[in-house]
Amino acid sequence: MRIVVLGGAGKMGCIAVQDLAGDRRVDEVIIADRDLNQARTVAQTIGSPKVVIRQVDLAEHDALVGLLRGADVCLNATVYYTNLQVMQACLEAGVDYTDMGGLFHTTRRQLELNDRFAAAGLSAVLGMGSAPGVPNVQARYAAERLDTIEYIRIYDGIKPPPPDDVRFTYAVPTIVDELTLAPMVYRHGEFVACPPLSELEGYWFTPPLGLLPVHLSLHSEVATLPITFRDKGVQECFFKINYWGMARETVEKIHVLADFGFAGREPVEVQGQLVVPRDLLVTLLSAYVPPITDFLAPPRNHPPDWVKEIVTEVRGTKAGQTVTYRLGTLTCKGALPTGVAPARAAIWLAEGRIPPGVHPPEAVLDPEPFFKELEGREIYTQVSVTEFL
Repeated sequence: MRIVVLGGAGKMGCIAVQDLAGDRRVDEVIIADRDLNQARTVAQTIGSPKVVIRQVDLAEHDALVGLLRGADVCLNATVYYTNLQVMQACLEAGVDYTDMGGLFHTTRRQLELNDRFAAAGLSAVLGMGSAPGVPNVQARYAAERLDTIEYIRIYDGIKPPPPDDVRFTYAVPTIVDELTLAPMVYRHGEFVACPPLSELEGYWFTPPLGLLPVHLSLHSEVATLPITFRDKGVQECFFKINYWGMARETVEKIHVLADFGFAGREPVEVQGQLVVPRDLLVTLLSAYVPPITDFLAPPRNHPPDWVKEIVTEVRGTKAGQTVTYRLGTLTCKGALPTGVAPARAAIWLAEGRIPPGVHPPEAVLDPEPFFKELEGREIYTQVSVTEFL
């Protein structure tokens, strides 16, 4: 089994590489990245003979297709803007595909490639990070046990850093987009755009997280779950997170900059030079990203300082009775599910367990065996059921 991880030297890609390298089913993992120095750091930290490095620039399409040929799966861990471009390369190379999400709108465009992938006998699973990804599979678990669904509510809780800790937990461009683009929610049969950071509430996560403030954020789960389970009458679906795992004070600073136009995409003239404000903002903020080795799970006696729980609540009816399922997937010292979940999806693709076509996770991933695989990296899922007497 040969798997290419595009962006394998990145913050979440390196976790996927580590997980794949440690799986007996995988023969070779290719870190395909533009940054060779960081790729070498990742490979040396993991220390597996299965890991090889190849330099690639996504702007060079033919070279990308050539690199992909002969692989079983491409795991795209680059920023979501590349998803359609990489899927096209996979079609030409004859390689299955998975990624970590398309921030709602890109995911919807990716689904339009279903017929082309199916005709080529290729399979793709979209949005297989921790979220999207895990919540989709959680929702399927509940949906299979309900006759009707009233709502699907997703909450992503991450241990917050101290107020003066200015760090970014994943791709800076994606965080800037999530902070400034309108979140989409599904209500009463329609997709509705809401203001960023709106509908703030407190949500109780499993200890040690406890009560955290969560708000709406643009995410891909909402793009597919109401459609996949439309026959069960879904009336509401949303995704909320607690400041993307950053300090609230940091988010407020970025929000002020965005209000002053620093997230703008139209060039402005500065001393005779055209500058895209958002490009400048992303470049400056990228200086506040932790070193890549902080994202790789160290030995058991030095667990990483992170806690994360992904929760999906699904309320509906069974045999005429109202039932609510709460599924929580928690990690306190294992690898982050953002990298592990797509790695396991890539393996399932390589094993031929996913039918041809382009699919959301809830359509093709069997929940119980999938969650059992996550347990191997100390990522545990628990289910509670609430019903009236």
